[in-house]
Amino acid sequence: MQLSSRATSLTPSLSLSIDSKAKAMKSEGIDVCTFAAGEPDFDTPEHIKAAAIAALESGFTKYTPSSGIPELRQAISEKLHRDNGINYKPNQIVVSTGAKHSCYNAILATCQPGDEVIIPSPYWLSYPEMVRLAGAEPVFVQTKEENAWKLTREEFENAMTPRTKMIIINSPNNPTGAVYTRGELEALGAVAAEEEILILADEIYEKLVYDENVHVSMASLGQEYYDLTITVNGFSKAYAMTGWRLGYLAAPEPVAKAIDSIQSHVTS
Repeated sequence: MQLSSRATSLTPSLSLSIDSKAKAMKSEGIDVCTFAAGEPDFDTPEHIKAAAIAALESGFTKYTPSSGIPELRQAISEKLHRDNGINYKPNQIVVSTGAKHSCYNAILATCQPGDEVIIPSPYWLSYPEMVRLAGAEPVFVQTKEENAWKLTREEFENAMTPRTKMIIINSPNNPTGAVYTRGELEALGAVAAEEEILILADEIYEKLVYDENVHVSMASLGQEYYDLTITVNGFSKAYAMTGWRLGYLAAPEPVAKAIDSIQSHVTS
């Protein structure tokens, strides 16, 4: 059987492959620590498990809206306002099978062949493959240790071309742990606003900050940033729910509507 060039050009997820190998070693009694998957070392809190069990026992097992049940989208809207200082209406929110799915939906809905997507390096391994699946081209920008592995305004400007459609900003960052300050995000956002470049803000690690670091959401910094930003988050990291596959994105209404349309044909 002949596979598509789209499929054969991809590389498997190395982090998942290494994680599977580590789990196989553990099942054999080998004492191994894995740094492959971003997964908390504690279990999902009991009250969350109890709520899921209660929902199942009450018969909550039928199809739901493709963008997520209204109650969840309302709760996410309230969370983003309370914790992140961002005002998104429920119809601007799309719930997906994990933040990874949300990232892919965002790229697929906004990028097309010929577009370029800037990805600061080191980066999460799935970003470039998502970009390629959308027919666009990843552009890698190596960050420097002296800048705490964070992209600078100058590096962003030097990487831009007339084909640049999007930049991915992952803060707190996987794998470096770098957390962008408000000023650093404002500098990058100003460049994006000047050139009308979309910002994919992957904020899934927002609760995993330490010492004096404070997480700041790009979309909270002003209307010009809000209008260009797709905010991605979820429950996997903060609540040890990696296996539950629950993530979400929040975006300007036309973008959220397009993503909902895509998702309605991919999963139900």
